[in-house]
Amino acid sequence: MIQNELGYLSATDLKSLFTRRELSPVEVTSAILARIEEIDPSLNAMTMITPNIALKAAKAAEEAYAGKHPPRPLEGIPLTLKDMHPTAGLKTSQGSWATIDWVPDTDAPVVTRLYQAGGVTVGKTTVSEFGWKGVSQSPLSGITHNPWRHGYNAGASSAGAAVAAAAGFGPLHLGSDGGGSVRMPAHFCGVYGLKPTFGRIPYWPMSNNDYATHMGPLTRTVADSALMLQVMAGPHPWDHMSCESSPEPYVEKLRADLKGKRIAFSPDLGHARVESEVAELTAKAVRAFEDLGAIVEQVTPAWGPLGPDLARFFWKAGYLARGAAYMPRWRDKMDPGLVAMIDEAQSIGGEEYHLMKGRKLAYVEQIHRFFQNWDLLLTPAVSTAAFPADLLQPPSWPQHPWDWLAWAEFSYPFNLAGNPAASIPCGFTADGLPVGLQIVGQRFDDLGVLQASAAFETVRPWQQHRPQLVGSNNERGTA
Repeated sequence: MIQNELGYLSATDLKSLFTRRELSPVEVTSAILARIEEIDPSLNAMTMITPNIALKAAKAAEEAYAGKHPPRPLEGIPLTLKDMHPTAGLKTSQGSWATIDWVPDTDAPVVTRLYQAGGVTVGKTTVSEFGWKGVSQSPLSGITHNPWRHGYNAGASSAGAAVAAAAGFGPLHLGSDGGGSVRMPAHFCGVYGLKPTFGRIPYWPMSNNDYATHMGPLTRTVADSALMLQVMAGPHPWDHMSCESSPEPYVEKLRADLKGKRIAFSPDLGHARVESEVAELTAKAVRAFEDLGAIVEQVTPAWGPLGPDLARFFWKAGYLARGAAYMPRWRDKMDPGLVAMIDEAQSIGGEEYHLMKGRKLAYVEQIHRFFQNWDLLLTPAVSTAAFPADLLQPPSWPQHPWDWLAWAEFSYPFNLAGNPAASIPCGFTADGLPVGLQIVGQRFDDLGVLQASAAFETVRPWQQHRPQLVGSNNERGTA
């Protein structure tokens, strides 16, 4: 097999090949590390490459497949970790000069679970500063380039993970999502991204943003996300909001009939601006669910227009709580948009915050009442295809010092409400840029979202599409 092809093999395929001893974990890991060294300097998806850690884990996996001990669920499978979540003994810079030297002494629970499942960590992926914006750029790492168009936005704080998935840096990539940071990069990069039910995967340290942040996988296949979710999910005492129930066998139950499923489709949630090509591609994708036997109806949810004011308020309030402490020392080296947002948030008072929280709770209730009548909701994942990454908004959109949420109106409602939601590739613009369809489920019905995604993937496969990438010999540090 061609070495560059190894990075595009799914986790499920790799497990089968390892079991039959047709490939070795060391061979695959070495090939992916070589691909990262060759390709990543032109993409800037990685903050750190970890060959020593990866090869040690890969050698242990070879022993498992040789019969020395039973293979674990992710035995020998390469993966990346988002450089937002603590990794013991490895820098966790969070895209900021203010935390560039932070070396945690404890792994986040989700990292521990990936290690314990036999995953092979090849490196850590880039993030926007503290994950604050939907554009793949930070003052620390610069632009993370969309693999389909150099210099273009790869989307939000899990952008490095999505770029790694699209570029063949292995099958499994850890992301997190406080306002769309799994689904938006999936949309921009042409991969699959799942934000599960709030609390399904334990989040630690817990994010101080009013219970909006979720962990989730970014992969090239739905089955790989199901496998990764199955490993990461389950309660943990460090996250008092983690779901009590253990995860379902998502992979085993992935294939399901959608006949008779009640599916709502909202092209704009009653208020969002959507570019014409995105609207056309998502509307065409929705017809696939009708072909699969689902009952699909176009709707305009009454709660849709209530979201923008809430999202903008709680977004800046959360980053006031998180980022203000760094401002006196690091202001001049912080992202100007983040600084502008924190400055604006300084005027928020306690009474206003609690009044807005009451409005938020009513908004969330409306969303959950809506889902009493529907099994799933389909929307565009993002309002626009990728645009230049040195901008917060597409060039033809109204500009603002910090508000990038205008083109991300479809994602944050389900952070506030905690519903499971995924972005799945559904086509390309005339310029060859990917577009994603968002599939949202009832709270706790992660399996339903995965099953709908798998059904769509079967009739509208996309894994055959790959960006044309050019290698570089630029130097990059390793660990």
